[in-house]
Amino acid sequence: MPLFRRRSGGEGAQDRAGWRGFGFGRRSTGAPAASRGAEPRLDPTFGDAAVRLVLAQAAAGDWAALRPVLSAVEDGAELTYLAGVIADVPGVEVWTGRVLDDTPDDTVALLLSGARQITWAWEARTGARAKNVTEEQWKVFRQRLDTAEEQLLEVAEREPAWLAPWYFLQVSARGASLGPEVATCRFEAAVRRSPEHGGSHRQRLQQLCAKWGGSHEEMHGFARSAMLAAPEGSHLGELVALAHLEHWLDLPDGEDHAYLTSPTVLAELQEAAFRSVLHPDFEPVRGWQGTFNTFAMAFSLADQRKTARLLFDALDGAVTESPWHYLSGDPVRTFRAHRDRCAAY
Repeated sequence: MPLFRRRSGGEGAQDRAGWRGFGFGRRSTGAPAASRGAEPRLDPTFGDAAVRLVLAQAAAGDWAALRPVLSAVEDGAELTYLAGVIADVPGVEVWTGRVLDDTPDDTVALLLSGARQITWAWEARTGARAKNVTEEQWKVFRQRLDTAEEQLLEVAEREPAWLAPWYFLQVSARGASLGPEVATCRFEAAVRRSPEHGGSHRQRLQQLCAKWGGSHEEMHGFARSAMLAAPEGSHLGELVALAHLEHWLDLPDGEDHAYLTSPTVLAELQEAAFRSVLHPDFEPVRGWQGTFNTFAMAFSLADQRKTARLLFDALDGAVTESPWHYLSGDPVRTFRAHRDRCAAY
């Protein structure tokens, strides 16, 4: 059931964004509640008991229980998502190594190992600026990315229809600075297998950012063209909001706020929202919370508090690390501060 609908009268997103009940098990009718909602929480499973079990099995290294679950997944985007959340679990690199020593032909284990090697590489590099990363950290970072590349390319060769290796290969290519041609080929390989895969589009947007060798023009052009090429109600409208947040981050103090609150940017944010999260055809499929968090942050920073409040109300405390990690401090604390600021509107 759609979450928001257009409403006649008024000007701009703040006046036209109406509340509409939806099937997430929260509210069914009426206006947004005056309360600030549930306590904010950062939960990669979003309360999904099946995913929690998968993560527990990964943490315990229980491959006998985990493998049949992953092997039964038929949807490419779902397998990619599960491999991604498993890749964040410490120790996966240890037991996948043992599994591959015993059964080198196990392609699912090889996928998990490759995905984990990427996350593990970034853990070695840390979040420090490049100039502050030690030579030893760079060495470990590159070694782990090399392992990921080798393993994921092997997965792609064994399973040509799988989306997952091409999604993760986009991340490793950016970290290894393999260049724009390789990055483009890998994005195109991913979207051939899943044309509207949000994760692959977000990786492409990152590749086109100025901080990764692209430009604001390329980044905005990609975001807008991807949004317009997708059906209305698609999650890909989020790309426009992400591009504006990336641009905002690249500006000095003072100019950043002026940029996000400019008439042109506000109009583009409103258009993107009405083609995605505020569109009647928007469906709450896997990942909808991330899309809502992105728009909530963008509208809050742009001083569009009424629209942001509607999005915060729908999230009911469900925090995603991205894009709140762009702001200083803990994502949950930052989410709460922005939500409460908008709730007081």
